[in-house]
Amino acid sequence: MCLNTKNRVVTVHRCHVCGLNASLVVLREVVKSAILNNSASIILSHEHPTQEISPSREDVEVTKRLVEGGKILGIEVLDHIIVNANADYYSMKGLVK
Repeated sequence: MCLNTKNRVVTVHRCHVCGLNASLVVLREVVKSAILNNSASIILSHEHPTQEISPSREDVEVTKRLVEGGKILGIEVLDHIIVNANADYYSMKGLVK
């Protein structure tokens, strides 16, 4: 989700669809829509196909990379939310600082 300076959603963009077991997340693809929409910040989300919603080591690493990249570009990452098919969720906001 791309947000304006008042934290209002200006657009929702699906930037990446992963494979069955792994995903390669590229910063430029994640922030492309945010840049084109002059967004001040973004909220990331992805689905775990299993019932588990706890972040994997890769989830943590990707989140940290995206936060650092966003800082360089002036696009704040407000949160990264993991969801599953049961509508359970896990907020990684603690990693987003």
